[in-house]
Amino acid sequence: MSAPTLLLKAEFFKTLGHPVRIRVLELLGQREYAVSELLPEVGVLASNLSRQLTVLRMAGLVMTRRKGSAAFCSLTNPRTAELLAVLNALLSEQRDSLGDLQAQMSRRGVN
Repeated sequence: MSAPTLLLKAEFFKTLGHPVRIRVLELLGQREYAVSELLPEVGVLASNLSRQLTVLRMAGLVMTRRKGSAAFCSLTNPRTAELLAVLNALLSEQRDSLGDLQAQMSRRGVN
């Protein structure tokens, strides 16, 4: 794999490196949202949401359209939602494996 490709991947994962951005992407994976609808769902100040949406737009993950005075956001590619679903499954499996390991260690008296 080429160095530029690795750098692109690293930048992509850096973009995902904020809980608000991940939450926004998860929500947008379900449907288009007005920015005003995202605010209570994400639970941050409007300025913070705006900043995180800008990062997502600049990374090419989210697009915004205007209708009157309202701004609506959606994913630029539905595969982003697929990626997050795979990540959720992976984390769930890891949690299950870790829980099994902790239970085995506990039965053996290992802390």
